[in-house]
Amino acid sequence: MSSSKITNAMVIEAIAELRAKKTKDRKFTETIELQVGLKDYDTQKDKKFVGTVRLPNIPRPNLKICLIADAKHLDEVKKNNVDVDVTDLDTLKKFNKDKKVVKKWAKKYSLLLASDTVQKKVPVVVGPILNRIGRFPQVVSHNEPLDRKVDDVRASVKWQLKKVTALAAAVGNVTMTDDELRANIMMSLNFLVSLLKKGWHNLKSVNIKTTMGPPINIL
Repeated sequence: MSSSKITNAMVIEAIAELRAKKTKDRKFTETIELQVGLKDYDTQKDKKFVGTVRLPNIPRPNLKICLIADAKHLDEVKKNNVDVDVTDLDTLKKFNKDKKVVKKWAKKYSLLLASDTVQKKVPVVVGPILNRIGRFPQVVSHNEPLDRKVDDVRASVKWQLKKVTALAAAVGNVTMTDDELRANIMMSLNFLVSLLKKGWHNLKSVNIKTTMGPPINIL
């Protein structure tokens, strides 16, 4: 299979096919996922990587987020109607470090954030379970507006190589324009390639897929 660089034209063609295969409207906004298969990687021996890039267009506007807030951030959420759920350390203490309770609460959200003044206290209050289920909160400071940070989170894609060579990330949704999708897909791919040891030559397959639709091949 070719490992040459993916072009804008290839991506636009795949987006058109993805639109054509969408046969019915859903009761929710379908996410568009970028799926990448790697080659010439030995996950036991090769160096693992992780990286996050902010996309030009927000692919997940409805991403469900909870902020473990201090008093100042709580006021900011109320004042600016920031689109996040909020809780505080006192509420978390009521979980009594019960693993099932903590897990059930955390799993309601795609992502957790925590004010910088309370983030270090979170493990003390709820125990190690958030780390184990991949929900340990990202820190947010008071140095930037909270609504901007939330937008950054919703527009960010994280690529991480662990034990498998099949990677996937949400890069858009079906309400976005073709050009918005193209820009997000190209930026996501270019960033991923920058993390790979042999760049484009490490790409085995590249697909895009809506939540309910079939995968559409780009490479």
